[in-house]
Amino acid sequence: MELENINSDIMDRVVSEMNSYNYNSFSDEDIKEALNKDYLSVRDFQALLSPKAMNYLEEMAKKAKECRERYFGNSVYIFTPLYISNYCDNYCVYCGFNSHNKIKRARLDFEQIEAELKEIAKTGLEEILILTGESERYSSIEYIGEACKLARKYFNNVGIEIYPVNVEDYKYLNSCGVDYVTIFQETYNNEKYKKLHLEGHKKVFSYRFNSQERALIGNMRGVAFGALLGLDDFRKDAFSTGYHAYLLQKKYPHAEISISCPRLRPVINNIKIEEEFVSEKELFQIICAYRLFLPFANITISTRENSNFRDNVIKIAATKISAGVDTGIGAHSEHSNKKGDEQFEIADRRTVSEIFEKIKTESLQPVMNDYIYLKD
Repeated sequence: MELENINSDIMDRVVSEMNSYNYNSFSDEDIKEALNKDYLSVRDFQALLSPKAMNYLEEMAKKAKECRERYFGNSVYIFTPLYISNYCDNYCVYCGFNSHNKIKRARLDFEQIEAELKEIAKTGLEEILILTGESERYSSIEYIGEACKLARKYFNNVGIEIYPVNVEDYKYLNSCGVDYVTIFQETYNNEKYKKLHLEGHKKVFSYRFNSQERALIGNMRGVAFGALLGLDDFRKDAFSTGYHAYLLQKKYPHAEISISCPRLRPVINNIKIEEEFVSEKELFQIICAYRLFLPFANITISTRENSNFRDNVIKIAATKISAGVDTGIGAHSEHSNKKGDEQFEIADRRTVSEIFEKIKTESLQPVMNDYIYLKD
């Protein structure tokens, strides 16, 4: 596959701002000034991600909760991922699916995929995220497209988290029923990125960076962003993720924007990497800063986090939560019978019904779908 260049300046702008971001330069007055505003500037966002802002977590949480309620009410959106293949051509040293990792590989056929979809649909979920390892050989665009056509039979919202592709491929996948695309940049530090991604197309930092923009040009309704917090300087990665999303929202105002906030989790046969530890308090700070800087964006909280943290953060800043999650291949139906190993260990193993009921007990409204398709 030839890697397409769309001649966007957004990557250069993000990298430039990230490199000049000195989070130790902010004062108490900078934090207070940001918290007194209804809409944040880029500098205000930087201030709220700074170490100094850790002293203002209570104020940030209060403001984030008000913001969340203003734009999302008490709604919490629920979805689940479905992993259909764990073959991967990339060598990313932190990932359980990487091509050098000796794990049980599997790819579901279409009968198995449909069995998984039927089983998940029984839970009442109406949104699904289809995932594959990053291997064009084992998960071709046509294979993914057919899986998404099947998913559209059972779900109103279909997302994909696959390898980055060109604009025409995104248009094709959109025609197969895909609504949105999730891409994690992993880290926005290009030098660290090179050390972590040793083989495969994923080595090309710029091609991955521009994936969301290619997806929007390719008719996708929404795009999701994320850095894997802990791979590098997490404050700079959190800033870059938010700023990347902000710039694309300005350029494509019709797009639905979503942010994910995953931290590193243990994986099978994990190679020891130098990681930047991110505490729960620091993760909470990042999520509150995202909410205040991007008031209209969905914020997803991963099953990488424990149930208590997830339950608390959806009351304050996050708006979307996964449920009934398994990161293995063929984990939902007896027909598929857990054919492949997991990508990483999850911390919250609650079922869809358990999370649904928990949301209701917090006086929040669980939402399975908020999108209506009008047929010609």
